[in-house]
Amino acid sequence: MMNKFSLIIRFLSVVLLAMSLVACAGSKRHESTGEYLDDAVLTTKVKTAIFNDPGLKVLQINVKTFKGIVQLSGFVDSASAADKAVELARTVGGVKMVNNSLIVK
Repeated sequence: MMNKFSLIIRFLSVVLLAMSLVACAGSKRHESTGEYLDDAVLTTKVKTAIFNDPGLKVLQINVKTFKGIVQLSGFVDSASAADKAVELARTVGGVKMVNNSLIVK
């Protein structure tokens, strides 16, 4: 009787584990937990790269990342500042692509 109960508990544990892993899987529109964390790290690295450049005003540049694709938005003073921000974002390891939505004011 105890072996049967133990077998049932193990089976249920495996089923629950499988279901929890499937629930964490990503799709086209939703990130998995791991992808979300990776994107948070990429966002931080891109923001840091922009912050460390004295010619860019980091508070006017917004950075968002989804599945390795970085979106830059906000305002910059010149086209060269926009180009520099894009260049810095592209140099960050793990960035797959950079979408530039920066507006020159």
